[in-house]
Amino acid sequence: MIPSPFLAKFRLKLLQFLNSGYGLFVLKRKKMADTVVGTVLGALFGELLKAVIEAKNKSQEYETELEKLKSTLESITQTIKKIEKLNGTLEISENETAKLKEDMKNGEELVRKCSEVKCCCCCFKRVNYADKLINLNLSIERFIKVNMQAQMVRDNKEILVEVKEMRKILDRDGGVFDGPCLAPDPPEITLGLDAPLEELRTELLKDEGMQVIVVSAPGGAGKTTLVKKLCADDQVKDKFRENIFFVTVSKTPDVKVIVQRIFQHKKCEVPTFQTEEAAINDLERLLKSFGQKAILLVLDDVWSESLVQKLKFKLPNYKILVTSRSVFPQFGSGHQLKPLNDEAAMILFRSSVTLQDGKLSFFDEDLARKILRFCKGSPLALTVVGKFLCGEPAAVWQSKVKEWEQGESIFISGTELLVCLQSSLNALDDDVKECYLDLGSFPQDQRIPLTALIDMWMELHEWVEDGLSAINYLHKLSNRNLINLHIERKNASDDHYIMHHDLLRDLIIHQSMSEPIEQTKRVIVDISGNQFPKWWSGNKQNPIHARLLSISTDETFSSGWYELNAPEVEVVVLNLRTNNYTLPNFMWNMGKLKVVIVSNIYGFLPAELSNFSLLGSDLVSNLKRIRLEHVSIPSFDVQMKNLQKISLFMCNVGQAFRNSNCQISDSFPNLLEFEIDYCNDLEELPGGLCDIVSLKKLNITECFKLSTLPEEIGKLVKLEELRLASCTAQKELPEMVTELSKLKLLDISGCLSITKLPTQIGRLCSLETLGMRGCSCCELPQSIENLKRLNMVKCDEETASQWEPYKLILTKLKVEVL
Repeated sequence: MIPSPFLAKFRLKLLQFLNSGYGLFVLKRKKMADTVVGTVLGALFGELLKAVIEAKNKSQEYETELEKLKSTLESITQTIKKIEKLNGTLEISENETAKLKEDMKNGEELVRKCSEVKCCCCCFKRVNYADKLINLNLSIERFIKVNMQAQMVRDNKEILVEVKEMRKILDRDGGVFDGPCLAPDPPEITLGLDAPLEELRTELLKDEGMQVIVVSAPGGAGKTTLVKKLCADDQVKDKFRENIFFVTVSKTPDVKVIVQRIFQHKKCEVPTFQTEEAAINDLERLLKSFGQKAILLVLDDVWSESLVQKLKFKLPNYKILVTSRSVFPQFGSGHQLKPLNDEAAMILFRSSVTLQDGKLSFFDEDLARKILRFCKGSPLALTVVGKFLCGEPAAVWQSKVKEWEQGESIFISGTELLVCLQSSLNALDDDVKECYLDLGSFPQDQRIPLTALIDMWMELHEWVEDGLSAINYLHKLSNRNLINLHIERKNASDDHYIMHHDLLRDLIIHQSMSEPIEQTKRVIVDISGNQFPKWWSGNKQNPIHARLLSISTDETFSSGWYELNAPEVEVVVLNLRTNNYTLPNFMWNMGKLKVVIVSNIYGFLPAELSNFSLLGSDLVSNLKRIRLEHVSIPSFDVQMKNLQKISLFMCNVGQAFRNSNCQISDSFPNLLEFEIDYCNDLEELPGGLCDIVSLKKLNITECFKLSTLPEEIGKLVKLEELRLASCTAQKELPEMVTELSKLKLLDISGCLSITKLPTQIGRLCSLETLGMRGCSCCELPQSIENLKRLNMVKCDEETASQWEPYKLILTKLKVEVL
């Protein structure tokens, strides 16, 4: 059993290694240096080399032998010096170098004697010394070539064992080894896929055969489910092992980003590519480095066969598995998914109308068979219709079947599934439906954070409660199978997110844009290249009256904007892909603008965001909430007097703090919430942040380089929530934290370097919730017993044991083990 303090310190060091990208490299260097030679050997080596040089200068009798020995020693001089330097702070293994040390000592004595040999000495004595010098040289060479090589092979084996053990520990505690191209798990129910699964498995296991295998079918037919199940198949995993790469492809994929993710998945240094050709060439070199190992590249939801063509290489045992709505003839006949047969369709439909407790509120076999005819074996249609009828009485079933039998088909040629989904959409309450239509602002197949939705919905729908209302609405949508709701990271601000299918987004856009552009509530625009819709590029006079404006651009967009007159817009969502992005000038005229969300969700590096200062204009003085995702901000030299919340996710924010000429308290004087998540360049917070006395929530999570908080933090007299979750470099909490008399929530979960809480933490008289997961090494001061309002501590099992004595004093305290 590993002691808790040791385990906590081990986790901290390992996380720091992995975050820096040099962990495994440092581990290997340490291990190799640790078992080869030590500083003592270095000193002996130096003395021997010195003696050889002196002897060579004094005596001509052994010039040839001494010259060879000198050459051998000088050839490894730099290696010995580097090893000495690396071993300055490491433990040395004596046994493995004992023989070499003995040779060095004897060698120095031998060389000294050789230097004293006179020409008049007997021939036998000179020959004897010459043989000994030759043997000394051979002994050193043998140690370098044989012993050290054997030790290095053994050490590499030990390194692999150690890394394997590290993986086990991290996996046990929710580790960080899952790569960005890891195949997702298939759903629990996968009907009608056994036959195509067997066909594809057989094709993949062939050493020869087609290199590119295409699975095609209309949207919602189960293509992605099939390939997920295939990647989880034991025979497939046994053949391809760690070389299965699963990539979800968009309509306009960025080959450079795809290649970067594969490099990242293999824990290789991620290169920056100037051209697509350079990325493709580097990928080919990477795959060739695998030798004869089998490789499987899964490209899910491909829109153009040109992408597949670019990623084809002449490599043995290299397969590409493609899913697409289109048939790609150049890659052969492919595999086309067929609709579900009646038996499989009935099983899927029955599971869709089953309540969570496993019961059926109503189910009629004859009605169900009629419904199956309208769904035509489409898994998505069966699921959506089933969720729509789930829990409904017989009258609703009968009414819907009657409508469909009278010609009101749920399918229309070319858009059958959209119509099917429209029936589900029409069943929503008006409030829920309005919120659902807002989801079209975000791109398909991407995570939509709950916090972003809250920011939007709070202003568009004037909610009083934020989180509870949003989660309630999302559960309603999830129950209708219109979205997938996920809970990801327990300690981060973005712990809930949703995903919606591209067909569902098509439905939302169809619904939102069914009215004339001047009258619609939502304007959702996808721009490819610089091709703007005709209504925009040709209309420079008539204003639009939408309250929500969403613009998505691709990687070829040049940030050249047409003017847009949109005086009623309250929420702007910008989804970008370019490395440099300029906020559109027409935002100056949005006098009712309250929320701005900027997301760079596809790019590998943060996008450089310019024209940020326009958000500080007096003309947009109603701006209340800003969310920036994966962008780089030059500075915070703006003044947003009415801004209440700013959220920064995966942003380069450190430079913005350093480059700002004005105090951040002057930029955001009335800020209530500040969220910073996964901003890996953030090393310290500016002291001026503590002058924003209006601040109520300060959430900083997953910022691995942040090591300290400002001492002035006690100035935040209105602060109610302070999160520092998973800030692994954070060493302590300033004593001034105890001045936060209104603080209700404190979360230091995952802050592995914090070894003690402030001595006077008992002065936090309003503290109700304390998060300490993974803080078993953190000492609890005696003043803990003064936290009379503390009613919840969320921690791990090891940390929970420290709280047992205090439960006798704090009678309302509940310790929740996560």
